[in-house]
Amino acid sequence: MNLFQESIEKQFTFSQGKNLFHEGIVQKSHFIPDTVNAIGRLSEIDADSENVLIDYATNRALETFCAINQYYTFDSQSQKALRELYTGLFSALRNNPSKLDSIAEWHLTNLKNWLSETNPFAAKLYESKAGIIEPVACSEYSPELQIDILQIDTQQVEGPVLDIGCGKQGKLVHHLRGLGIETYGIDRFVQCDNSLAESDWLTFEYGTEKWGTITSNLGFSNHFNHHHLRNDGSFIAYAKKYMEILNSLKIGGSFHYAPDLPFIEQYLDIGKFKVTKRNIWEENFRSVKIKRLK
Repeated sequence: MNLFQESIEKQFTFSQGKNLFHEGIVQKSHFIPDTVNAIGRLSEIDADSENVLIDYATNRALETFCAINQYYTFDSQSQKALRELYTGLFSALRNNPSKLDSIAEWHLTNLKNWLSETNPFAAKLYESKAGIIEPVACSEYSPELQIDILQIDTQQVEGPVLDIGCGKQGKLVHHLRGLGIETYGIDRFVQCDNSLAESDWLTFEYGTEKWGTITSNLGFSNHFNHHHLRNDGSFIAYAKKYMEILNSLKIGGSFHYAPDLPFIEQYLDIGKFKVTKRNIWEENFRSVKIKRLK
């Protein structure tokens, strides 16, 4: 299995940043020698092992797309459709190993069409861009910096704590747990353990009066703002989930996030929620603490 997973990794590395909407890029696609070698040995693995590889390739594709544009959204149906593309790819590679160039072009065409259907803004955004797109710089901030930005008092923070969009390594989660604070994190790409769960923040069930503190640094609110500004954005889904998050707080609990969301914060019931803001670095970037009063 290691051979096949390594070849998948190398193929994704080779293809990283290629703009599917750039004229001629699909026609120039091909499999690298390591991938060709692995394809020649597909007959050595059984159906269960192939399904594992299909899942692996599907997840790597999702991660690769989001590294290019963090605002891509892929619901369960989109992910299912993507997995079907990779199932078809593996089948084609097994049945037609002599037509690899044609299969590579066919597969990238399928990916291009899938991305256009799931995120229509992608074609408009990238069709005039260069053939190679640089990945978005989305590194995880240090726990100390996040604590400062989000106005978290680690001596008085109420648990349990949930970090929305905790990042692949869940740095803030592990830091707070190291301080003895019961903390959990969710992210669509995360190294799962007993405190970190792989989940989309729009489908996660937050519960009612469950959390003492919820945090999200440059995560949920950043994406909410993005969708608010887009004509085809999922702003209604984000607004509903935003209120669900607030209602999942215990009485006296708080939601800490950055950047701020003035277009919805102004409508919160001041009898139920107290909003506190602080300028960070510059006047147009603010962190927010919303305390649930009742």
